[in-house]
Amino acid sequence: MSKTTRTRLFAGAAVTAAGALALSACGSGDAVNDASDGLLMWTLEVQPDRLEAQQAVLDEFTSQTDIEVELVPVEQDQVAQLMASAALSEEMPDVVGAATLGLVRSFESEGYLNHDIAADVVDALGADSFTEASLDLTRDGDAQLAVPADAWAQILVYRQDLFEEAGLEAPTTYESLRTAAETLTSGDSFGITLATDPAGTFTQETFESLALGNDCQLVDDGGDVTLDSEACTSAVDLYTTLGADLSPAGTQTVESTRASYFSGQSAMILWSTFVLDELAGLRADAAPACDECSSGTWLAENSGIVPLVTGPDGGENAGSFGEITSFAASSAASPDETAQLIEFLMTDGYVDWLAMAPEGKMPVRHGQSADSTEYLDAWTELETGVDTRMPLGDIYSEETISALLDVTENISRWALTQGQGDIIGPLNAQLPIAKVVADSTAGSVDAATAQRDMVDAVTDIAE
Repeated sequence: MSKTTRTRLFAGAAVTAAGALALSACGSGDAVNDASDGLLMWTLEVQPDRLEAQQAVLDEFTSQTDIEVELVPVEQDQVAQLMASAALSEEMPDVVGAATLGLVRSFESEGYLNHDIAADVVDALGADSFTEASLDLTRDGDAQLAVPADAWAQILVYRQDLFEEAGLEAPTTYESLRTAAETLTSGDSFGITLATDPAGTFTQETFESLALGNDCQLVDDGGDVTLDSEACTSAVDLYTTLGADLSPAGTQTVESTRASYFSGQSAMILWSTFVLDELAGLRADAAPACDECSSGTWLAENSGIVPLVTGPDGGENAGSFGEITSFAASSAASPDETAQLIEFLMTDGYVDWLAMAPEGKMPVRHGQSADSTEYLDAWTELETGVDTRMPLGDIYSEETISALLDVTENISRWALTQGQGDIIGPLNAQLPIAKVVADSTAGSVDAATAQRDMVDAVTDIAE
């Protein structure tokens, strides 16, 4: 899980682990679950308020279908081990909710997924009612691995008021981003605060987001490392310049980048959509503190959103880093009933599912058909926040809401679209990109050396 999704307090973790492990106490093999006893759903949304919301949705499903569903919360860092145990004991869940892209690929490599259920559900709902990006990232060749449900994405947030005062255009391209950062850096004020933490997944995600905007890819379809491309040269040059010269000195983390923007120290940050409620002052422990921020929503009202920063080589392949979570049907799932459940969660129960955290659960299904926007429209009215709650549509301008609704169209990920998802695990474990970025933005190496170091490090992992 990305650090940008904020630290989670996994209440009842011991009970969760014990309960899930108990599932692995008997049996073995790949038998299909007996739906006469109801369905078993694991969920990675384990906070108490989210469990309550999910249970309400499942209760409504049961009232409509007479199919009982047992909901079991499982923590992200335990689910792979628990699934392996459950597979051996023939006690796999029928469906896993909120499965990340990495987890879906891991399940696929272990043979835990039922492609037919996922494909049947997408076909029944209409593939054209989903964003193209969500389906691309949850497919492996012709196989639909899971049913994409929602997404968060890395976005660029900028001070519209400062841009207007300086006569700057919105930072939608490499060129306009660099120009704005240079113009707005003076004294103790900086154009941007960019992640530079060598041990931070957030740093690697931030670089990947800018790199994808220029179609700088990690590997090609054959698995060969492609970070030595001209597109990647531009991405490394930009990140090095921004981080070394136009961002505050020192190691910048997920927390410090947000704090810098919230205090008025910097005019731009790259962060996830989870910042949307905090930007509006709806979370007391992460509230804006700039001089003008006495009104809780002032910073949100004076911030613009850029869902995709494109580079000169990006073209139609430009994308932005993000995460898509899915409903994953297991290889032991009861086919008809599991399909019914997932279809319900993507129709009658969909808005309530998104309502758990709308700032981080943006709809990848816009409506009941290709031309419908009912779920997008409903999303703008969902309340967000922690200590205070307000609808997103009451906080942000129509222009900003429009930009946010485009976010899920641009999500991409290194290696997944090239069918090389196996490299993602070790890449995130070793964080070679983050370490090189930290060196280049600290001035230890120049951009050219940084690019060579990235190529060497990722080549070692790929081999």
